[in-house]
Amino acid sequence: MAQPEIENVVPGAGVEGGEVIITCREFAFSTYDQARVRFGGAETRPISCSPTRVIAPIPASDLVSGETNITLAVNGKNSKGRSFVVGEKIAENLHPVANPAYDRDNGAIYTTLSGTRGQKVPVSVYKITPDGESEPFLTDIVNPTGLAFSPEGEMFITSRFDGTVYRVTPFKEAEAFAHNLGIATGIAFDQEGRMYVGDRSGTIYQVNEIGEATSFATVEASMAAYHLAFGPDGYLYVAGPSLSSFDSVVRISPDGEVVRFFTGLGRPQGMAFDRQGNLFVAASRRGHRGIVRITPDAEAEIIVAGIGLVGLCFDDHGNMIAASNRELYRLPLGIEGYWPF
Repeated sequence: MAQPEIENVVPGAGVEGGEVIITCREFAFSTYDQARVRFGGAETRPISCSPTRVIAPIPASDLVSGETNITLAVNGKNSKGRSFVVGEKIAENLHPVANPAYDRDNGAIYTTLSGTRGQKVPVSVYKITPDGESEPFLTDIVNPTGLAFSPEGEMFITSRFDGTVYRVTPFKEAEAFAHNLGIATGIAFDQEGRMYVGDRSGTIYQVNEIGEATSFATVEASMAAYHLAFGPDGYLYVAGPSLSSFDSVVRISPDGEVVRFFTGLGRPQGMAFDRQGNLFVAASRRGHRGIVRITPDAEAEIIVAGIGLVGLCFDDHGNMIAASNRELYRLPLGIEGYWPF
């Protein structure tokens, strides 16, 4: 029997539970139980397999994480390894519903325990320190949703419960900054430091330095949230998941003109840009869930496999921080994130 050979692995990274597609040759087996896929020292059984194509789940991050190799094994014969990155779990027992936020001043990552509609949880926002410690950071915000830092380094948080944007003081207290923003979800700052907030019922607001809001653009309503991100081109990008498996990301000009940028995603959620202008979206693409990279020319592919991913951000060390609806993962992908200021 010939040695199995891996020709390609798509995508090249993922978090536990995500599905990886392996194209191969000579992966011959007489019974399904003979087939194995190894991620470093962790072994999994394929979800489906043939002599030329294998789909395998990524094992738990407590078994393997970081840069590793994928190998195929059958009847005592192993393929040569192909490189793969498994996300390291850095926090759990959370409830993010949008992007985490990276603080460039102290290297910490912040994320929410959002809860169900109207639920008041003991801790609204958690802080994950650079050495991996998770600690309570903020209380008393009901349904915290979007997180963003201003050019001055202040943290702002939307509440989809009361339609308010809160500003976090240096004493870790949340004070109301802007009111009456509908079902306030996504939040982002542009290159001039202006704040934008998405009301998922259909309005994108621009909010000035004293918390006064004016309507900036109108988009289709979302069943869940708007997720906002500014690109290097100065345009605001908006994702709003619906019940469709063919949702769009729209692009809004500085003058408020709305155009479709990319169509063909299932439940697009949190977004972030890199310095080359590539947009990364937590979404499904052609039946597979994960982080989708969309180039400035609107070409798309999944680069991180993962189930239940809701958002992402980048740190200053080339890592992607991916958020599921319960955990945060760190993936060393060598991507330089883009910040508008």
